Amino acid sequence: MKQWKCTVCGYIHDGDQPPDKCPVCGADKSKFIEIEFPGLDTKATKTVGTSAARDDEGKKDNGFSTNFLFQQILKHHAHPVSVHIPNGVLPVSVVFLFIAVLFSAPTFGSAAFYNLVFVALTMPFVLFTGLIEWSIKYNGALTLPFITKITCGIIVTILSWTMVIWLFINPNAVFSDQTRWILILISLVTLAAAGLAGFFGGKLVFKEIQEN
Repeated sequence: MKQWKCTVCGYIHDGDQPPDKCPVCGADKSKFIEIEFPGLDTKATKTVGTSAARDDEGKKDNGFSTNFLFQQILKHHAHPVSVHIPNGVLPVSVVFLFIAVLFSAPTFGSAAFYNLVFVALTMPFVLFTGLIEWSIKYNGALTLPFITKITCGIIVTILSWTMVIWLFINPNAVFSDQTRWILILISLVTLAAAGLAGFFGGKLVFKEIQEN
């Protein structure tokens, strides 16, 4: 059986033909190349679709790939390392916020605020390193998983900063009947966006999918 490799994310597909769309990153079938096994007579890797697929096998020079700093960010996995920080702290902040709202507990309200500050401060770095990794490792592919991840990252950044600024200006918003449930809703949307970004990130990293 033949094997086909997605030149965007590296997913390996077994079959006589490549899939119409990569189940991991959503890339079109033209981005797949047939893996050449030792002993075959062919001297070049076969491609599907137009000749552009062969060009895509290598990483494009998009201004990021030749930058030393950006290469170090990619080499030392700065994005997957940094993204674990807000992803780990954000759920704790949401739990603290729930406790503060339900039990009118100022201590938990303060704890939620300071955890949100930490999330808000780390998100710009997470977005920056994610942009570098996306541009170099994945050639800036504009498929659904990447668009979703980027959109969710922006949502988490905007909403976390919104809550931080709001609570800084009005710490009692957690205990006000008019605003506390709005804060809860915003925090849940923020958490959902972070979770969705993490889901697609996990697919790209582990590439463990079940095809129908």
